Amino acid sequence: MTSQLLSRSALPLDRQEQMLALLDAHFSGVSRGQFLRDLDEKNWIILLIDSENRLRGFSTLLFYERVWNGERLGVVCSGDTVVEVGARNSPLLSRAWIDAVNRLSRQSGREKVFWLLLTSGFRTYRFLPVFWREFWPRPNSRTPPEMQHLLDALARDRFGEAFDANAGIVRFSAPQRLRGSLVDVPAGRLRNPHIAFFTERNPGWRSGDELVCLCELSETNLTRAGRRMTHPPRC
Repeated sequence: MTSQLLSRSALPLDRQEQMLALLDAHFSGVSRGQFLRDLDEKNWIILLIDSENRLRGFSTLLFYERVWNGERLGVVCSGDTVVEVGARNSPLLSRAWIDAVNRLSRQSGREKVFWLLLTSGFRTYRFLPVFWREFWPRPNSRTPPEMQHLLDALARDRFGEAFDANAGIVRFSAPQRLRGSLVDVPAGRLRNPHIAFFTERNPGWRSGDELVCLCELSETNLTRAGRRMTHPPRC
């Protein structure tokens, strides 16, 4: 597979339709209208394409700026993200996503860039501890007050009354829910402290409730696995 980073305006109509079909295959509650509204709010799209030019996965992004305590920050807000089951063992989306946000961060010229992530699935939440050292909320670590205030402010800006600040959850009026076996936690996975934490902090995840997370996107915040995504080992 290969990855492509496209601006929203450069997305071909046929790829847009393929994205909608792929999302609907993995989530219930998907509507064309909501999908297009969400897509039109984003300015970048990552596509995963196989050797036969088939769409195997995608992720949408909104990159914007926000003034906070007198400092202009870069903010990455994730939208719809899905990868076919048969392609999930590939690290391509992780590498493409990290490469994309690094590129956009450099172009923005902002010293600090934060990722505002909404997730209704433990698989997406697991992306955080694999590739970043510090993020919030996370197990066995109290969110620093300044980070909690920033998380709350960004979430209120983007999601308004749908954001429950006390719970740290966004509840949409028409949520998308994972289909089939994707709503199950495989046997033994709850022994993972991050998966157990996610299910405790977001007990309504099967109903489409979204846990709001915040992570600073910086080289120093990457784990060893994250650095391998940006600097893959040479043969």
